[in-house]
Amino acid sequence: MAEDATEMPMSADQLRMTMLQKEMEKMEEERKAAKAAEEKLARFTEDFLQNHVTEEEISIVRNLVMNAVKNGKLEALVYSFPSTLCTDQGRAINNSDPNWTDTLQGKAKEFFERYQKFGKPQGYKLKAMVIDFPGGIPGDIGFFLNWAPPPA
Repeated sequence: MAEDATEMPMSADQLRMTMLQKEMEKMEEERKAAKAAEEKLARFTEDFLQNHVTEEEISIVRNLVMNAVKNGKLEALVYSFPSTLCTDQGRAINNSDPNWTDTLQGKAKEFFERYQKFGKPQGYKLKAMVIDFPGGIPGDIGFFLNWAPPPA
């Protein structure tokens, strides 16, 4: 549709108002997204600290391992959680402290105990690592299950 060249264009004030309105809409979308992420984290945290590891979560871990095997891998990231859910915000894990397991709580502690009871006797190894550093500080912790043969 062709514009009418005889019509008066928008004023500079109108253009600035349009830009301001778009910026405000963008900020509102970002606020809503941040609020949704905050609520999701709160639900995860409550579940992580209050509930036990479910059969479904165990099944997910087994599926992750089997998918890694199908892809020729000897290790899989099987669980992750925010470092803030460690008693020291992930510092011991980040520094490879031999007592890092003492900082676990909730489902992470329960997953580690399951590893000790079921995985370790079967020859699996478990390592915990900080898997991201938003703003330069430890973000999420990842549990990696490894089934590589022992070094010769």
